[in-house]
Parts: sequence; C-alpha cells; structure tokens
Amino acid sequence: MRTMATAAMSIVSSFVGREGGRLTMERVLLGHRRCFGDDLRTRTAVSNSERARAVTSFYYQSAIDQAAARTSVRLMPSTMMYSGKSADGSHILRSAQYLHKELPVRIAHRVAGFRGLPFIVGCHPAILSVHELYIRAFQMITEFAPVIDFETETRFTQMLGQLLDDHRDVVTSLAEGFRETRKHIQNEQMIKNFLDKTLTSRLGMRLLCEHHLALHEEKPNQVGIITINFSPKILIEKRAEFAKKVCLQKYGITPDVKLGGHLSALFSYIPQPLDYILHEMLKNAMRATVEAHRGIPSDRLPPVSITVANNDIDFIIKISDRGGGIRHELLQKVWEYGFTSAGYEETTESEGIFDAIMEGPGASAMFGYGFGLPACKAYVEYLGGQLTLETMQGIGTDIYIRLRHVDGKMESFRI
Repeated sequence: MRTMATAAMSIVSSFVGREGGRLTMERVLLGHRRCFGDDLRTRTAVSNSERARAVTSFYYQSAIDQAAARTSVRLMPSTMMYSGKSADGSHILRSAQYLHKELPVRIAHRVAGFRGLPFIVGCHPAILSVHELYIRAFQMITEFAPVIDFETETRFTQMLGQLLDDHRDVVTSLAEGFRETRKHIQNEQMIKNFLDKTLTSRLGMRLLCEHHLALHEEKPNQVGIITINFSPKILIEKRAEFAKKVCLQKYGITPDVKLGGHLSALFSYIPQPLDYILHEMLKNAMRATVEAHRGIPSDRLPPVSITVANNDIDFIIKISDRGGGIRHELLQKVWEYGFTSAGYEETTESEGIFDAIMEGPGASAMFGYGFGLPACKAYVEYLGGQLTLETMQGIGTDIYIRLRHVDGKMESFRI
C-alpha cells in the first residue's frame, strides 16, 4: 500500500490545469468527501484559506524535511524545575528561545509520520485536518521572528496559546478518522506505532508549551507545570469525586472509593498527565463495578480500592475493582486502539480494533473512543513508567501505575 508521500506525487498531474500545476486544497477535499461521504467539519478556529495556504506552501517544501532530519532535544523535568526563576525574567526568554528552535523539529517529525500513512488513510478528512494543523503550526513558528526581547516573547507566547487551543481536538479527530478508514488498514501494528508516537509527541509538546505559559504566573508550590509538593492523595480524591458524578449520572448509582497506603506522601511531580490517566482508570473501574452488579444499590456495591506506595525511585498507584474481571478473549484487545468493551456483546468476532471506537451521538461520558487504555499506556511509558494489568475472571481487575520521580536524584525521563 502506497504512503501519502509517494502516492500524492502520482495524483498531482490529475490536478494540473488553471492553477499552473499547483495542487489546490479545495479540489483534493472535494475528492475526499466523495470518497468517504463525510463533511469536513470545522474542528478548529483555523479558516479553510489558512489551511490551504499552509498545505500548498509547505507540503513539499524542503524545510519540513530538513527539520525532520534533526534530532529533538528533550528536557529532563529536573532541569525544568531547577532552572528556577530569575529576577530579570531571563528564564522566560530562554524558555521561549528553546521552544522556537525545538518545536519545528518535533512538528516536522509528526508531519513525516502523517506522510508515511497509507494514502487512503491519510486522505480521510479527519486525519488530514490534523495533518494540516501540524503543517500550519510549523509554518507559524518557523516564520516567527527570533525571540530576542520581552515584546517578541509576549507575541510568541500568545501564538503558543492559540496553537494549543487549535490542537485541542486532535485525539478525537484521529479516533474518528481511523475508525472510518479501518477497512483500508492492512498493517495494524504500523497504525499502533503511529498513534503511540503521535500521542506521546503531542503530550510532550503540550507539556513544554504549557510549562512556558505557566512560567508567567506566580503561584505558590509551582514552577511552571511542576508542583513542588505534589500530593497524590489530593489528586486521586479529586478524580474519584468527578468519576463518581459521571457514573451516577449514567447509571443512577456509583461505587464508593477507598484510599490506602502512603497517603501523606509529598514529592515534586507534573500532575497533568497523571490527572488524565487516573480519570481513565477510575472511569473503567466504576463502569465495570456497576455493570457487574446490576440491580444492587450503591450502598451494597463493592468499592473501588486505591493504594498509593512511594519510595526514593518511583511511586505506584494501584486501582482495584470487583467488576468481574476481563474475559480471556478480550485481555489482549484492551491495549488496542479503538477497542472498547462497551457494547462488545453486540459486535461480531470478525470485527477489528476500530469497530467500537465510536458510540452514537447520545453516548454517555462513561464510554469513550477506545483510546483510553492504549493512550494511557503510551503516556506512562513516555513518562518513564509502566502500566500493567492483572485480572481475575469472575472477580475483578487490578491496574498498577508506576511512575518515576522527577526530582533528579535518580535517572528519570525526558520530555
């Protein structure tokens, strides 16, 4: 199956005409709509004309290829934390200068990833819209003037904030696109590798950008996005309360949550990715518990138990439910993008990893796109940790989240 980069060249000649040989975005998208029978909905504030300019100007330019050939410079969280704040604000200038140089390299790597997709997959409007967002981001950052003073830095920071907002729906767009192009996918491992790299790269870039934005704020117990005295107990309680509300809204009942272990532990950490991971794990545990004990009132539901363990090297969060466990034939599928046990009984055995990726427009917030577990696993491993699962069929499931400390005392991960 041809990739986007090679197959695109073979179709350019069919679009040569009044445009003087240039491939116009409008005509390509018309073909996409005919192929997929789907409207290209507006997913960001980016106008169609801006996207067209970005793609026609940059898709074949050597600038992206040159940037993609460079190696990204990843930072250790301890470096971000201990670089500190300077009285003259020079730390903010250094941060902006680093991002101005580093982000185009990482974005170019992702553009190269999109070009490597099977052509019919990469042409899906939802996936193409994400591809275009990355090209536009590359264009905006590379065309931005060098950050040499605070006035330039202010405008650069405003641009970063806009780009973060433009890219907020990337995961949803990818999920929709891969579901609808599933029948064209022959190498599912390649798609998994693409999604792992795309999602973790997106996580890294968002963390770096949000860190830069947060450096402008004076908050106690914070250095950018890093919380100096982070309490896992407080974050777990917050996530548990939210998950219980969602579960109650969906089912009318919800299990209790019991905490144990090293609940007084305090250490430096970046809470944002852990916040998302805990949300996904608690959502799954509560849904499994309720559905395994239908007809039982809340006060008789077995609780979801969470245990925290902390040591000098890492910390571990175990989430245990009594939701009946995961059936043997589904055990490996839970790590596949697009698989969800929601409504699995109605699916056929021949359906693949993207068949249950979407519920209908009235789907409950308890169900997702089937990206939760595999994305969480990719995020945890990107953060230097491990996400493992042990299940006892007929009883329940234990999830272990093991994450490295970021204080620099031991080897950690790089963002």
